[in-house]
Amino acid sequence: MPPKIRDYGPDDAASWLRCRLLSFFTTEYYDDVYTRRPTYDLPSVQLVADDGGTVVGLLDVAIDGVSSTIESVAVHPDHARSGIASRLLAAALPRLTGARTLDAWTRGDEAANAWYLARGFRENHRYLHVYADDREDDGELAGFAAPEPLSTPLFAFTHARIEHEEAMRRQYRRIHVCRQYLMDLPTS
Repeated sequence: MPPKIRDYGPDDAASWLRCRLLSFFTTEYYDDVYTRRPTYDLPSVQLVADDGGTVVGLLDVAIDGVSSTIESVAVHPDHARSGIASRLLAAALPRLTGARTLDAWTRGDEAANAWYLARGFRENHRYLHVYADDREDDGELAGFAAPEPLSTPLFAFTHARIEHEEAMRRQYRRIHVCRQYLMDLPTS
């Protein structure tokens, strides 16, 4: 029997965190770790795929007027490529009342990018996630400063425009292209 798609409930918190962590672990978002499930100030759709009381898939969408954003979508690795993410999306779409667009952000993982395209999203925007650490420049994080009495930063996560990709790749070891996917939603 396939997992049941239902609304997230407070008792799902620990299982939700495990599912998200394990699903992100083998992707370029491996360090986007939550230690608590996020809450949303905006209206939202929060769904899970429940397999006997265990969350094996999740989808959170925040709705901001006519725009909506997938905040998290994840499927436990033991259930990957079984259609759970597509079922979650199909269950969420009718609930996005008033929204005219749905966007999502991802990096270079082929499966994630292919999934968005196959579901009717189109790539709308790209920029860079640039990670710098003190190993880049013999113990100093070149180009970064902190106010006294703090030391020079040991680590930085920054954004850069896509047209600077070549220069960023020459200077830093860890660069990810971050893509925004966008879907136009039917209006009623």
